Amino acid sequence: MLQTEIEELFDHPPGSYQEAHFQLFERFKQALNEGVVRSAEPDPDSPTGWRVNAWVKKGILLGFRLGAVVDMSIDAHRQPFFDKATYPVKQFQLASGVRIVPGGSSIRDGCYVGRGVTCMPPMYINVGAYVGDGTMVDSHALIGSCAQVGKNCHISAAAQIGGVLEPVGAMPVIIEDEVLIGGNCGVYEGTIVKRRAVLGTGTILNRSTPVYDLVKQTVLTASADQPLVIPEGAVVVAGARAVTSSPGKEWGISLYTPVIVKYRDEKTDAKIQLEELLR
Repeated sequence: MLQTEIEELFDHPPGSYQEAHFQLFERFKQALNEGVVRSAEPDPDSPTGWRVNAWVKKGILLGFRLGAVVDMSIDAHRQPFFDKATYPVKQFQLASGVRIVPGGSSIRDGCYVGRGVTCMPPMYINVGAYVGDGTMVDSHALIGSCAQVGKNCHISAAAQIGGVLEPVGAMPVIIEDEVLIGGNCGVYEGTIVKRRAVLGTGTILNRSTPVYDLVKQTVLTASADQPLVIPEGAVVVAGARAVTSSPGKEWGISLYTPVIVKYRDEKTDAKIQLEELLR
């Protein structure tokens, strides 16, 4: 079984790696490319709806152990490129159904990119990531290592979807289906954004910053064992909350905080429907 073999090799590294070990890793990486294995996957029995597959992260880290740094330059004089031999750029064909617009984008081998995905230059998708069918990854956007992005999402220009490899049990960032991530947003530290949510321009989500839900009159936070979870259909914008203790109160200082101002309705859908014209 692939999982058993990967965990055995990761947990008990040999004195030197043999051809059989490289062949095992190539089988594992192909499973990542095909979306057959994922660093996190839906789990209806989990409180968040997702579970981490720590062994998959072990397999990805194993690739860094196995690979030597090699010259991958197309033109070593004009643009040198050196990286691990185990992680070249991902190979696509026309039949892959992925639209990669010219202009400096890079997609690392060992990630899943679904049919109908649009990649606007320059963008980057790292190893272990999963990007579902029909999603757009816009200019200067990053899909970090092991991040999971659903179907028909829009990751707008300069948005950062954070990655995580270690610790292997840590939840990666999860973006569920039909989510709109606005320009210059950042989603980090295992945050889960549920389906059809909308993040307004410049929204930052992480474990440290509470999210104020004005509609439901609650405050959303991460806990010691659970990530921050943005509810389905929430429309989140960048906001501020006043410092209530001295000297910040006297100085009139406010701290950044995300705010849920509404939940998706027909008006919201009409605005973001324009995104379909770009696909």
